[in-house]
Amino acid sequence: MKGFGSKVIRALPNGARLVCADNTGAKELEVIAVKNYKGVTRRLPAGGVGSMVFVSVKKGTPEMRKQVLPAIIIRQKKEYRRPDGSRVKFEDNAAVIVTPDGNPKGSEIKGPVAKEAAERWPGVSRLAKIIH
Repeated sequence: MKGFGSKVIRALPNGARLVCADNTGAKELEVIAVKNYKGVTRRLPAGGVGSMVFVSVKKGTPEMRKQVLPAIIIRQKKEYRRPDGSRVKFEDNAAVIVTPDGNPKGSEIKGPVAKEAAERWPGVSRLAKIIH
């Protein structure tokens, strides 16, 4: 991941459930695909902090449920290392629903956003209150 600061461990494979950290009406998301993932035979595609994934809305408002939407992962429980030697982990796995070009659909983001996601996606960093 040249130019993105650090190599984030991809800890969220297809089928992982994520908290939706914005105010679009979705509550729980399930990863169904990872954009630009080039894999290995029989390995599940996985994403980490800063990855764009396609998600299915599992819990939320009736009009949001069962939709397939792009999202950006902003937090992951699995610890990862930054170039300065520090290690970062969060208390949940969370994502923000976005448009295909990376601008958030909601108008606010709840909780902290990882620095790697904020650097890679300027639209997400504009809405983030806390960048950790």
